[in-house]
Amino acid sequence: MIEIKFHGRGGQGVVVASEILARACLEQGMYPQCYSLFGAERRGAPVAAFVRVSDEKIYLKCDIDHPNHLILFDTTLMNEKEISEQMVPGGFLLLNGDNSYNRDALKSYTVGSVDALKIARKNGLEAIVNTAILGAYVRLTEIVSLDMLLKVIRDTVPGAIDQNVAAAQEAYEKLSLHQKV
Repeated sequence: MIEIKFHGRGGQGVVVASEILARACLEQGMYPQCYSLFGAERRGAPVAAFVRVSDEKIYLKCDIDHPNHLILFDTTLMNEKEISEQMVPGGFLLLNGDNSYNRDALKSYTVGSVDALKIARKNGLEAIVNTAILGAYVRLTEIVSLDMLLKVIRDTVPGAIDQNVAAAQEAYEKLSLHQKV
């Protein structure tokens, strides 16, 4: 079983990203479980969403405290120490933006980064970086195929479909891999 945490701010598409990934996993024959944590807060407030994925049915109904994969939509939300305390060693870490993290502190993880905000803006999506982040994530982890992700984006996203597909494809191509364990 793989446990994934999405961590970002309201308005970046964190919850929708988790739902898109869960659906892509389902359509690729896996068993996903998806939930999110956020209050009745404003745009810009911290948001967390979670996905569990397995080849077998998932019966767990508890929080994900130590994810195998962490996707940081906003790198100001966590520092290296917090990442190390939360993540399972050997996991995948995806950062939005240029990697200004101390690589030595994260040597237990496979670390990738992509400037999802730049890609989203280039494609007319403003600060909604979810599909760009997912494009990079599927390249980093190979959890689902890019074709499956793009199919689910086309089927799920209510508007700006071509822009979201283009953002996912571009981020897939532009992922920078900083470290591989």
